[in-house]
Amino acid sequence: MQRLLLWLIRSYRTSGGGRRWFGIDCNFEPSCSAYTYTAIARFGARRGAAMGWQRITRCNRHDSFCKCIEPVPEADNKRDKAC
Repeated sequence: MQRLLLWLIRSYRTSGGGRRWFGIDCNFEPSCSAYTYTAIARFGARRGAAMGWQRITRCNRHDSFCKCIEPVPEADNKRDKAC
């Protein structure tokens, strides 16, 4: 499942991402797709996808005027790392 999700995100990003598909720019740095990709790679499919979804739901709010810098947290111990 993890490899499938990473492939889907890679395909989305190489085909133009949010600007091409939705006509929007991400309000975050790294972009939501880059954040989700890293979170899935670092924490596994379930937790990484949940982290990405939380990030995506906060993106492109009309009251946001600048890019927010919010990197993926580091995995603290073996329990957090993807298999």
